[in-house]
Amino acid sequence: MALYDYYCEANDRTVEVRHGMSDSVKTWGELCELAGIETGNAPADAPLRKLMGAPVPMTGGSPGSDSGPACGTSCGCPYDA
Repeated sequence: MALYDYYCEANDRTVEVRHGMSDSVKTWGELCELAGIETGNAPADAPLRKLMGAPVPMTGGSPGSDSGPACGTSCGCPYDA
């Protein structure tokens, strides 16, 4: 799973959520449900804009090194603890 930022113009809010790469979040209501937050004053069907973020640095070493996996845990790779 990866972290994504979404911007809602209807309420001028940006929310960060974690979801799979194949998942699609299109509306403020879907985003709020995924993030576990209230919709507030914005309509649930308000469209979102997915923001481009800076790459998140990996922790640990590279796969196959003695310092452990580069991706941490719960990523689904063969090095997942």
